[in-house]
Amino acid sequence: MRAQRGPVPWAAVTRGALAAGPLLLAALLAGRASLGVVAAIAAMLAGINDRPGSRRTSVRRIGVPALAGAVGLLVGSYAGAHLGAFALTLVLTGLGLVGGGISAIGPVASGTGTQLLVTSAVGAGMPLPDPVWQTVPAFLAGAGWLLALRLLLPTPVSRTGDPRAGRGRGPYRPDSRFAPRPDKRSDPRPDPRPEPRPGPRPDVRLDFRFDGERAAVAEVYDAVAALLDAAGTEHAGARRAALTAALDHAQDALAGPRLRRHPSSAAERRLHAQYAAALPLGEAATALAWAERTVPKRAAEGPRRLAAAVRGNSLAGPLPAPARTDPALRALDAALLHAAEVFDRGRAPDLHTRRRSVAALVRTVLGAGGREYALRAGLCFGAAVATAQALHHGHWYGAHQHWYWLPATAVFLVKPDLGPLVSRVLCRAAGTVFGALLFAGFAAVLPRPEGLVVLVAVCGALVPVAARHFAAQTTVVTVLVLALVMVGGEPQASAGRIGETLLACAIVLIVGHLPVPGQRGGGVRARIDAADAAAHAYLVHVLGESDDRAARWTLLREAYRTLAEARAAIARAAAELPALARHSAGADEVAAVLERLVDTTTACAVHLDDTGRLTPRHTERLAALRDELATRRGRVGRSRTLA
Repeated sequence: MRAQRGPVPWAAVTRGALAAGPLLLAALLAGRASLGVVAAIAAMLAGINDRPGSRRTSVRRIGVPALAGAVGLLVGSYAGAHLGAFALTLVLTGLGLVGGGISAIGPVASGTGTQLLVTSAVGAGMPLPDPVWQTVPAFLAGAGWLLALRLLLPTPVSRTGDPRAGRGRGPYRPDSRFAPRPDKRSDPRPDPRPEPRPGPRPDVRLDFRFDGERAAVAEVYDAVAALLDAAGTEHAGARRAALTAALDHAQDALAGPRLRRHPSSAAERRLHAQYAAALPLGEAATALAWAERTVPKRAAEGPRRLAAAVRGNSLAGPLPAPARTDPALRALDAALLHAAEVFDRGRAPDLHTRRRSVAALVRTVLGAGGREYALRAGLCFGAAVATAQALHHGHWYGAHQHWYWLPATAVFLVKPDLGPLVSRVLCRAAGTVFGALLFAGFAAVLPRPEGLVVLVAVCGALVPVAARHFAAQTTVVTVLVLALVMVGGEPQASAGRIGETLLACAIVLIVGHLPVPGQRGGGVRARIDAADAAAHAYLVHVLGESDDRAARWTLLREAYRTLAEARAAIARAAAELPALARHSAGADEVAAVLERLVDTTTACAVHLDDTGRLTPRHTERLAALRDELATRRGRVGRSRTLA
């Protein structure tokens, strides 16, 4: 129920203002208002998916749901034109099962399923005078226009090579203000640092191609510094979770779709190398936090300077050398040395991610989580379609023929990955009522159609800002949709919009809490099982003392990523009403044990690299965590892997 905070995304605001409004204006000038409405709807849906990140990831985040939306519009248009009420309800219910099942794969798949269902309802129920072979390309053109804006427009403050960041002089030399005294007793090996050599001055130029990737990698180094600052304090756990989130974000930003398998430019190869260089730093920081001991302040200075160098696209410059008094600090020093060399002459190593095969995706869709997701979405969508068809053919709508609003609203409410059901229903109801009343006031005073076109452009600009709270987003989208409906030639429909939204809220609350066949909480258990398996694979690799660092970092990233996904799913399930929340009770305790186990495994890996053997503290902690995991897993009632 709380709103998210952060700076105003001016770039997204600009794209929103240039998307739906100008498309609608161009269509009106061409005398094709109905096609303009379709293109504006596509731009609006694409704007909802236009989230912060790199340009490369936006291709998948916006483009894939848009393609699914075109398919849904095509299927819905033909089904609505050729099928009766009963057959149409069955077809759309089947689509609901498909859209819900694929949504269990991940965030992009969830957006894909949402647009598939929304556009199928729109295609089946929206009175469009144009043939399908025109409306589908218009939809793709609307989404493609916003995607083109995302790829081509520069973002504010995208100057790279900031001379204040990482003033470049050589790959790694200890800053005299921070350099510790040599301690031969703790580390008798010679200092491997190379002699500093002059480096080129940073190149100050306008380059916005990789601004999202550059910001994501810089946030990883900042997160490492924050974790080092929090080591030995009560905030270490939260900072470690923030580091995982930063690594996930950077990994996604760099691993987006590309025409060639490997990075094709020097700037992109450099960013890949800088991301990979942050992984050993994160390992060392996690080991220091696990040891529950404070770290000297100068230890965090190096990662912060590296973050500044990434943002400025410059050399690392002089870095403070931390004391090498224990294995974790020696690992941190070695990781800093490696990172500085990478910043000076980095190559493009692997991103340490494993792509899921088609078989794995199918198993996710057909697994317990996918089945529960599909059943919940399919039943709510089908019940909304059936209710809307009954009201439509019973002539309860009067002059308004917008029966598709009911199932389209249910789709946005029922998605389990979008938040707790009751809070979304309350926010949707409040936002719709306020938005409809607001539009009724605008419709009474604005000239038509030019005033409505301006209103559409303003609402498009407000969508990225309103996305911080579901009620605010609903308010803006309600005004935008009602304006589009009126531009398309329909009468003012605020009252109908309020009534159908409240009816959709009631349907979702009732159907969403009904007992269903099978075991509830399957989505949460599927995430826990994935985290369990990833933690087990990572532990086996580390205890096997393999020298394959790339494989270890791949397993480490997978373990922490699956844990973060499990944590998010558990938090959403815990915020549901007791009828749903009780099915995932105890899962948060299992996730906490798995989290401590992965942290301990990371500490073991760092210690084994330095000494080649584990201390009694490491082995005792591993045994205790595995015993605790076995106990808590038994309470959840599932099979135990690590036990």
